[in-house]
Amino acid sequence: MRTKRQGLIVYFQHMKNIRQIKKHGHLIHASKKMKYALLYVNQEDIEFKMEKLERLPFVSRVVPSYKPDVRTEYEGAKPDKAKQYDYKMGI
Repeated sequence: MRTKRQGLIVYFQHMKNIRQIKKHGHLIHASKKMKYALLYVNQEDIEFKMEKLERLPFVSRVVPSYKPDVRTEYEGAKPDKAKQYDYKMGI
């Protein structure tokens, strides 16, 4: 069984602090220009990890990812028109 994971976007002040941020979850991406890091943590630990990261002096803010809250089942989706036509009729 897979564990439920959720992303955290951590905004920081200096790139050298990535090492401390990396200890709190699985680091996916870190941007030098925008000064943020994307971490994945277990969903049951997300509140605890957010509090812990916000207490660090070099962290500006921590934002959770909203992907688990977004519905992925769509109702009434229109089919692709190109797939309806059979282009290989003459072959």
